[in-house]
Amino acid sequence: MNIKDLILIVKKKINEKISIENIDIEDKTFLHKNHKHHDEKKFHLKLIIKSPELKRMKKIESTRRIYSILKEELDQYIHSIQILIN
Repeated sequence: MNIKDLILIVKKKINEKISIENIDIEDKTFLHKNHKHHDEKKFHLKLIIKSPELKRMKKIESTRRIYSILKEELDQYIHSIQILIN
């Protein structure tokens, strides 16, 4: 999978399951290219989500919610994910 397709899938899945005002996704993979266990097939993403629904939740709850929505992608294509909720 390439990064552009992955970003589109992540946005679509989150939009389908959570009420959001905006979502920005940044590819941070380049920061990890020289790490010992870097896998070319997995990406490092930063999600910046504006969502009153998620903002009302505790941080751990909102993170679990995102992880459950993106389970397949986390298993197959995402090595690391950073989530910021506004």
